[in-house]
Amino acid sequence: MFLEGSCFLGKKARKQGARTTVEKPPARAVGGVPAALAGSRPASPAGLPGRPAAVREAKKGGGSTVLAEEQHMEPVGCLERGLAETEPQGLAVTYWFDAPATGHPYPLDVRFTGTRTGVAGRPEQRDRFEVVEHLARVVPGSGRIALTSRVQGINPGTWRVTATPVSGRDAGTPASVLARLPRRVITTTTRFGVLAHGPSVRLISWPLLVGLGAVVAIVLQAILAARVGIAVGDVLALSALGCALGFVGGKVWYLVLHHKPLRNFLTAGACIQGFLLVALAVVVIGAAVLGLPPGVLLDVTTPGIFLGMAVGRPGCFLTGCCAGRPTSSRWGLWSSDRRLATRRFPVQLVEAAVALLIGITTLALVLAVRTPVPGAVFAGAIAAYTFARQLLFPLRTESRTRTGRTVTMVICGLVLAGSLVVSLAA
Repeated sequence: MFLEGSCFLGKKARKQGARTTVEKPPARAVGGVPAALAGSRPASPAGLPGRPAAVREAKKGGGSTVLAEEQHMEPVGCLERGLAETEPQGLAVTYWFDAPATGHPYPLDVRFTGTRTGVAGRPEQRDRFEVVEHLARVVPGSGRIALTSRVQGINPGTWRVTATPVSGRDAGTPASVLARLPRRVITTTTRFGVLAHGPSVRLISWPLLVGLGAVVAIVLQAILAARVGIAVGDVLALSALGCALGFVGGKVWYLVLHHKPLRNFLTAGACIQGFLLVALAVVVIGAAVLGLPPGVLLDVTTPGIFLGMAVGRPGCFLTGCCAGRPTSSRWGLWSSDRRLATRRFPVQLVEAAVALLIGITTLALVLAVRTPVPGAVFAGAIAAYTFARQLLFPLRTESRTRTGRTVTMVICGLVLAGSLVVSLAA
């Protein structure tokens, strides 16, 4: 377990001369909690990030002391240098620990207390902070866990941050767990707050993969439109306008769904539902204005939509949005929701696989079948995708009502069955 200041997107780590010394209790297990929780260095599971500090133990009296050679992340890229003093400044400080191998899930709070070093005179309010991060469930058997606190609106400079595990607002944290989780201290520096994130968050992945997915969708749409005799220039113009307005729709949908103010528009995420609703509405309205067959245009657009989603959806996995629930299952993959990095069910990757399957199926239908009801392929694909999303929602961190999911699945099932009947009859 250790505490580190983290920031990605072009940061390069280098070793510093400073060392952090932390008292560590004996490494024997207490109350079923493995010795790894005492601060000893467990073997890193395959695929998980190791510690950024070289750790050695030195005997001191009856116990031992952990000496950690710290590594600090420093900005080296042009973007980071250009935004080094841009407000808001922020820190991303991470407390690492190992979940016990067995037992029942338990809550845990970690208090992060930071003070800016080298302050002359009386410190300002922005020269210190205290934040308590709450974990409702630590899942035994989930392996390495990293809890990140992102603090913004502070003065730039070098900070000394202490993280202390505490029993917080939820009773039930085993006393033996708190006794074996040491306090950690680290010195780190601020950076532009938007870029300050914990481990396993790769912000650049989302725009790159989503952008590539959009290119795949538009190119395939143009090829299929030309095959059925629809003017490619008109289709490309509608698609470009639909993507631009759909991006706005996805942002607005996210703000409404998460009750965020409009001022967070640029930094907020985006929901695929809002994007599709607006983008497809633009395509349908534009087709009617230009005299194009809307149903046929939607059908030839469908394979590109889902193959593009298959390319773009992994970006959500890499940037920590739409995260799956923490799990101890062998199917779990180490990933983050931008706050808690742990073994999670990779629901975003499963959804990408679903989109890939739907994309391949609809491509085969569009190439081989001319349905008597234009738009049936599109309706069936949307119904199938929505049905699959409802099945996956229980595996995500967001909660959804069981009644709403059931009603949605019934409607989608009926639409899907109807579109299949029409396609097979053709």
